[in-house]
Amino acid sequence: MNIIVTGLNYKTASVQIRERFAFNKKMLLRAIQTLQSRNGIQECVIVGTCNRTEIYSVVDQINTGRNSIIAFLAKWFNTEESELENIIYVKENDEAIRHLFRVTCGLDSLVIGETQILGQVKDAFIQSLQLKATDKIFNRLFKQSITLAKYVHTNTEIGQQPVSVSYAAVELGKKILNNISDKTVVILGAGKISELTAKHLYSNGVEKILVVNRTYGHAMELAERFNGVALGLDQISSALIDADIVISSIDTAGHIIKKQQIQAIIEERKQPLFMIDIAVPRNIDPEIGFMDNVFLYDIDDLESIVKVNLQDRAREARKIEVFIKKEVETFKMWLDTLEVIPLISRVRKRSMMIQEEVVFQIENKLPNLTEHDLKVIRKYSKSIVNQILHEPLINMKHLVVDNLNKTEMLDIFTQLFSLENERENQSHEPSVTNLEITLNKTPV
Repeated sequence: MNIIVTGLNYKTASVQIRERFAFNKKMLLRAIQTLQSRNGIQECVIVGTCNRTEIYSVVDQINTGRNSIIAFLAKWFNTEESELENIIYVKENDEAIRHLFRVTCGLDSLVIGETQILGQVKDAFIQSLQLKATDKIFNRLFKQSITLAKYVHTNTEIGQQPVSVSYAAVELGKKILNNISDKTVVILGAGKISELTAKHLYSNGVEKILVVNRTYGHAMELAERFNGVALGLDQISSALIDADIVISSIDTAGHIIKKQQIQAIIEERKQPLFMIDIAVPRNIDPEIGFMDNVFLYDIDDLESIVKVNLQDRAREARKIEVFIKKEVETFKMWLDTLEVIPLISRVRKRSMMIQEEVVFQIENKLPNLTEHDLKVIRKYSKSIVNQILHEPLINMKHLVVDNLNKTEMLDIFTQLFSLENERENQSHEPSVTNLEITLNKTPV
């Protein structure tokens, strides 16, 4: 049983590459189902954001699992496996576990400590959970990582400095135009990132915010919260004529704003147009950046902006790394005992069966015993069995966990307690429904 993560992120691949390997949300369910049907993949979760595409999986064999996932990615994105080999990373077992904790806590993000990734990991996990693409290992690991992330964001100062990608986009606008309070800003999209962008613009005194979205109702809902104006996507050209800044973050596969569209309105404009595309795949045709009087920035250009307010977060991040180290050790200890727990259950079950059989024989031998007498006999005979088993079972657990050859130790204990012909009990993991309810008790 091995845990691996296979993927690429903003550290290893440019936005041009990341957008090629971004899972379309509409096709994500089918992608998970296709992946889980592949040989050697026991559990899987796909985490896809503008800054990363990662597949977490439980596999029988590392090499077989890695090759299977690369083959899946190559087929899904219609590319050669050799190309993927050069741009993806593969992390195994302890490193993979630690990576998930760091990702969920926001330590592996472009903006250290950002909280949006927590919700994205949670959503990705629940989606796989509902598709039954996870089992006891990922049900525990992802729940543990989500719980840790909530704790560190509540009990450390990692999120005190507002340096999200949307914040960085607004800061870039301020850097370019000095004062943006009197500028017209067009927000393309009405999702979470657009909402954060609108908040930062509003807090910086911007009074004229135009929200453009495919669904007019969503645009209106966001615009009303910040005294803005809602427009449909068919009105984008008219909005661009008077815009000073465009910040785009719509989840779509194609370019929303095309070069021909800008060429048609550029002569009507009297001022430069600054465009910041923070979507992956990008919403704005990159060719627009080469036009006169237009200045186009994408998500990779924000990296230098977000470094300014990260010193305090870096200090808090070092504290969180200590938490993560402990959580990794805790999960590994649970993982190491996973194989021995069914064996311990079988020993207990066999011992209780013997105890019940002895009480039954006593009852036959001494028919005059009252129900009270039998109750006392049952109680103290169970107590004897539990006391005899207590230390041997604890030692059994430690010996299996600490021994490099766990399979050999399990075989020894199986023979020692004559359990060769007994079937293992099912592990008592939380049901899917209960686990999902638990995760949804506290909103991210």
